[in-house]
Amino acid sequence: MIRYLLLAAIAAATALAIAAVVPASGAALLGAGISAGTAIASLVAFALLGKGEKPMQRALAIFVGAFLVRLVLVALGLVAVQRAGQSPLAFVIAFFVPYFVFAAIEGGYVHSLGRTTGKTA
Repeated sequence: MIRYLLLAAIAAATALAIAAVVPASGAALLGAGISAGTAIASLVAFALLGKGEKPMQRALAIFVGAFLVRLVLVALGLVAVQRAGQSPLAFVIAFFVPYFVFAAIEGGYVHSLGRTTGKTA
């Protein structure tokens, strides 16, 4: 789990650093921040709640829950960016580019759960 958290922290720092230097940095920082924050939160949820009986099912439930939270936060972020008169395109790009990296990291963790041996049928 530590490996996945470190990868996510590196990706988050990179996304936020790049978002800070683009011309529409306010919108970009919001998008990258939402993406990074939800990714770190879901990995922490995997670590705290994904243990115990049926870890794969728990991890997939966390994965789906995090996706739904991201869906709502993207909609709210777009509304906030639009009302502030900033670039929605910068927000969308700054959210979704790191999101795909974070989804791969989270997917890698969920995939690693399938490699453990459990009780045989």
